[in-house]
Amino acid sequence: MKISKEFKIGIVVTAAIGFFIWGFNFLKGSNLFSHKYELYAVYPKIDGLIEANPLLINGFKVGQINKISLIKDQKGQYGVLVKFLLTEDVQIPKHSIAKAVSSDLLGSKAVEIIYSNETEFVNSGDTLIAETEEGLKTAVSKQLQPLQKKIEGLLSSVDSVMTVVQVVLNDKTRENLSKSFESIKKAIQSLEQTAYKLDDLVASEKAKISSILTKLNSLAGMLEQNTGKIDNIIGNFSNLSDSLAKSELKSAINEADKTLSELNKLVAQINAGQGSLGKLAKNDSLYNNLNKASEDLDKLMKDLRINPERYIHFSVFGRKDKNKPKL
Repeated sequence: MKISKEFKIGIVVTAAIGFFIWGFNFLKGSNLFSHKYELYAVYPKIDGLIEANPLLINGFKVGQINKISLIKDQKGQYGVLVKFLLTEDVQIPKHSIAKAVSSDLLGSKAVEIIYSNETEFVNSGDTLIAETEEGLKTAVSKQLQPLQKKIEGLLSSVDSVMTVVQVVLNDKTRENLSKSFESIKKAIQSLEQTAYKLDDLVASEKAKISSILTKLNSLAGMLEQNTGKIDNIIGNFSNLSDSLAKSELKSAINEADKTLSELNKLVAQINAGQGSLGKLAKNDSLYNNLNKASEDLDKLMKDLRINPERYIHFSVFGRKDKNKPKL
């Protein structure tokens, strides 16, 4: 049987069209020859979720979004119906969650199936619980909102501070600050000159400083060599201190204190005119009598020096009788 040329062309065109349809769906992630069933979820908003986004279980792709359409519920509110096409033979428990998540940092979307604890599984055409993850923009906005408030408060504080600074930093204050900076500059220059002088002094007295340090080092070495003797001296002082503490020094001090107390009493009695010493110190008659006796004695000594014959009688040849009448 001879096949006509037109029949061959028709077969080739039909095959090409079928291959094109299969390739187009394959590029969209849909395999026409694989086992598949459909699930649904209704989202209040999808935030960038598009057709052909993957459907994941624990990060593994089990299907994709097949269709997205806008629906209206009984209350008149709009929602987004998302149709999932599963290409893997998986069992999903009822009341599982289809959560729209970000699959990468660029904002690409995917739907992650979060299993529930149910023992019964969904069938083709069932609806999952829809849930959305906060987008990167929303999350960043929530994180930046407290920071924004703090920045606004900080800017208000900075504005208040700048106002106060402008009020405080008037012409007179700026002039005073300028003078203060000039004084600080002069002080720094003076410190620099002092540092230079110290450097010169250290350079000129380097030999003396080196000699002093050498002597100190020698002294430290000598002290280290005589550590034992120093310990003995300190021990002797300690023993002496203990001996003094144990001696009868306290009783001697008490006796001396007692003697001083009695001496104070005696001086008080003398000042009061009590006793012989007190009368001698306080009675003027004895002083006057002694003074008069001293004067009489002085007169007697003068008369004895002038007229000694009145008191002393002597003769080489014998005593002359004054009472014997002269011949």
